Amino acid sequence: MKLPKDILKLVLSIVACQSAGLIGAVFTVSSIENWYNLLNQPSFRPPNWLFGPAWTILYTLMGISLYWIWTKGTKKKEVKDALKLFAVHLVLNATWSIVFFGMRNIPLSLLNIVVLWILIMMVMVKFYKIDQKASFILLPYLAWVSFATILNYNIFLLNQ
Repeated sequence: MKLPKDILKLVLSIVACQSAGLIGAVFTVSSIENWYNLLNQPSFRPPNWLFGPAWTILYTLMGISLYWIWTKGTKKKEVKDALKLFAVHLVLNATWSIVFFGMRNIPLSLLNIVVLWILIMMVMVKFYKIDQKASFILLPYLAWVSFATILNYNIFLLNQ
């Protein structure tokens, strides 16, 4: 019976993605009150409480997407390449919070998020060729990172 192995892959995929969020949260939580809230902010900035639930949902969707690709067989070159690209993208995802909140480097975080957006698009294209639903489930993530990029850019402009 294959079900337990597949469940383990699903859990590991989600945990891997949530771990990127956890790394980011470590740097984020300590900087919200004493730095982030003191920055000049654009009028469209969402309330702070929204980020945690939004990212939790997005990391879960990313994990499901990763799982769908992983189950296609890691012996296939296209799957291996897609998984490697996903891993690189996930590392860059985690580093954004380190750069923005930990290092408090707004210009570098803007560069980071632009590269992250490009990598998300690349992941989606690779995933689409393997499993369309694995690509489509990343659309909310792409939308959120697009919004976050605009937010990051405006924070950069307002705090020069």
